[in-house]
Amino acid sequence: MRRLRRSELPEDTVELARFLVGKLLVRDHDGARTSGRIVETEAYPVGDAAGHAFIGMTVANRSLFLARGHAYIYLAYGSSWMCNVAAERRGIGAGVLLRALEPLEGLAVMQQRRGTERLTELARGPGRLAAAMAIDRRCDGVDLCAAGPLWLGVDGRPAVQPARSVRIGLTKEADRPLRFYESGSPWVSGPRSLRG
Repeated sequence: MRRLRRSELPEDTVELARFLVGKLLVRDHDGARTSGRIVETEAYPVGDAAGHAFIGMTVANRSLFLARGHAYIYLAYGSSWMCNVAAERRGIGAGVLLRALEPLEGLAVMQQRRGTERLTELARGPGRLAAAMAIDRRCDGVDLCAAGPLWLGVDGRPAVQPARSVRIGLTKEADRPLRFYESGSPWVSGPRSLRG
C-alpha cells in the first residue's frame, strides 16, 4: 500500500469519482489505523446545482476550492460528517463525495466507533463512513496526497471498472448519472435497484 500522488488523480471531477472506486482511504487517529477500499462515490462537478461549490466560495466550503486531492468535510443535517475530495485546480470548486468503504484495517476500532458488530454496516453510506473512520471537521482541508492523519492510497489490486447510476438523496439535478460504485459489492449503499 502506498499514498496516491496528486499527479495520479484525474484532472476532471467525473473521472476522479470513477478513478477513486477501488482506491484506499486511510485514517491514523489516536494511535490506531483504520482503512478501507472505496466502493462508492458521487461526483459534483463544476456548475452542478446540487454541489456545495455552486454558490461560490464561502468560509464553510473553501476547502472544496483547494487543489484536487484535499479533503472537504462538512456536517449534513446537523448530525453526520461527510468526506469529500476536492476535484479540480485550486480556485475551482468541485468535489467527489465518498459514499462507502469496504473496511480493511482496524475493524474492532470501527465497530467501537459505530457501535455495531455488523461489518456491512460499518461504512456503508457517507455518514457511517465518516463515523467509522473518525472523520470530522478537524480533517477539513487535509492534503490527502501528503503524509498526515487522513490519506488516499493504492495497493496492488487490479483497477475496478465501476458501474454508474444516478446520485442518491438529491432534489436538484437528481437525474444525472454521477454515482460510481463496485457492482455487486455488499459494502455499497443505497437501494438494491442502485447496487447492481
